[in-house]
Amino acid sequence: MKMLNEILGTKYPFIQGGMANIATGEFAAACSNAGALGIIGSGGMNVEKLEENIHICRSLTDKPFGVNLMLMNPDTEQMAELVAREKVPVITTGAGNPGKYVDNWKANGIKVIPVSASVMLAQRLCRLGIDAIIAEGTESGGHVGEMTTMTLVPQMVDGVDVPVIAAGGIADGRQLAAAYMLGACGVQIGTCLLVSEECPIHINYKEAILKAGDNATVVTGRTVNAPVRILKNKMARQYIRLEKQGAELMELEKYTLGSLRKAVFDGNTEEGSLMAGQVAGQLKSIRPVAEILAELQSDCEAVMNAARN
Repeated sequence: MKMLNEILGTKYPFIQGGMANIATGEFAAACSNAGALGIIGSGGMNVEKLEENIHICRSLTDKPFGVNLMLMNPDTEQMAELVAREKVPVITTGAGNPGKYVDNWKANGIKVIPVSASVMLAQRLCRLGIDAIIAEGTESGGHVGEMTTMTLVPQMVDGVDVPVIAAGGIADGRQLAAAYMLGACGVQIGTCLLVSEECPIHINYKEAILKAGDNATVVTGRTVNAPVRILKNKMARQYIRLEKQGAELMELEKYTLGSLRKAVFDGNTEEGSLMAGQVAGQLKSIRPVAEILAELQSDCEAVMNAARN
């Protein structure tokens, strides 16, 4: 099996998650320079802002990087054209089917790697000629599916004929080794990078993650088919209360309007949407991205060596 770093030309077989309002061009470049595939998250950006962040990233790294496109974005058409024109090395996609853009991206030498939380969707995506699939388990932060990484990844490996990248619930060498044992060629990580020195989120957000226990996250929005994993706080409790009262999607969206920005930029840990995965309880310190990635790799090698002996 070809490892993800061989496919992408990176030092490590890691992709940094394309987190909306967080994954800037500067942060993506820092992750690429540290050995992962840095990803610019287009969520929360317009076309001009995305173009600016691509140029910032290129000015700060000569390593491969990518862009994540949330296909529900009203500017998706123009963004798809932009990334093709810019010949961004890798595109990851979510929240939709990238089918009508894939030929143009491939013609411009771009690797296309959609995120999927189900094998059936991934099989449809494989018919488009994609390069790999990110199998994202429900342990991850932000928008989630139902299946756990432990159950999703092996079924994805058996169900598709492209390399599978595991995501969700990966923050140390034991979990990375487990992802490899399940058949993944690499991983996408997000929550463990939120507490990096280079991550641009507010210090209050980082400290909330460091204080989190093993049961600190909750999934909101299940009743309206818009599940999102966040840290428990005042906003999350009120959201769930409204759900139990039968609130519809529009009412809930109105209530949470701008909540991610409140968390990321204002550091409002009570009314902000503190997106984080279940690994939050494992994270204990703020460190440089390079240190986080190097430890993830070395600890995994130690775990796998110990298992062989």
